[in-house]
Amino acid sequence: METCILIPAYNAAHTIAAVVKECLTLGMPVVVVNDGSTEGTGKVVADFPVTVLSHAANMGKGCALKTGFSWAVQQGFGSVVTVDADGQHDVSAVPRLADSARQADVDILIASRFSQFEQMSGLRKTWNRFGVWCMRTRTGFEINDSQSGFRYYSSRLLRTVTLSTSGYDLEMEILMQAWRHGFRVACLPIAARVADGRSTSHFRPVRDTWNICKVFLRNM
Repeated sequence: METCILIPAYNAAHTIAAVVKECLTLGMPVVVVNDGSTEGTGKVVADFPVTVLSHAANMGKGCALKTGFSWAVQQGFGSVVTVDADGQHDVSAVPRLADSARQADVDILIASRFSQFEQMSGLRKTWNRFGVWCMRTRTGFEINDSQSGFRYYSSRLLRTVTLSTSGYDLEMEILMQAWRHGFRVACLPIAARVADGRSTSHFRPVRDTWNICKVFLRNM
């Protein structure tokens, strides 16, 4: 079944054109969720042959992902690969991620940046390592990166899980929901183009890390 590429975007006018162009070279359907951007992201993506879903106001990355997931399931796609709008991810690896997930019959396949953890800022590096340890200890998932946003999701998982968070913590919530429902989760080593994307990401290291921790603890 066909895979679509989902790009959640908020105030990404300076980077999203290059990301979308590269996605389109793969010959795969692309959907962009414009999450209430105020600086022209909507105008930029309107020039491309992609599906654009828009939020009237900024609701958070998690809400953008949920909007895209719902659309993909309704359209009958068999899976979704999520790519950030800031250019951090190696878009050329999307087909390899999707093919590897299908061959291994896993429901979430994370593009792991484990080899680049040492290049990240102190808090990100520490949390990524601690998050991996927590996930392995609690769920038994053999993964070495729990926070990469470059991921493959099967539609069977997306049709099953119920997600309630709205920010970056959704990516932790969906892992915990996958564990609770008995889905398979794995990693594939794929280096990010930018190991530590603090300059382009809207991730707030202290607040968002704490929210992610709360989601993990709540779902233990």
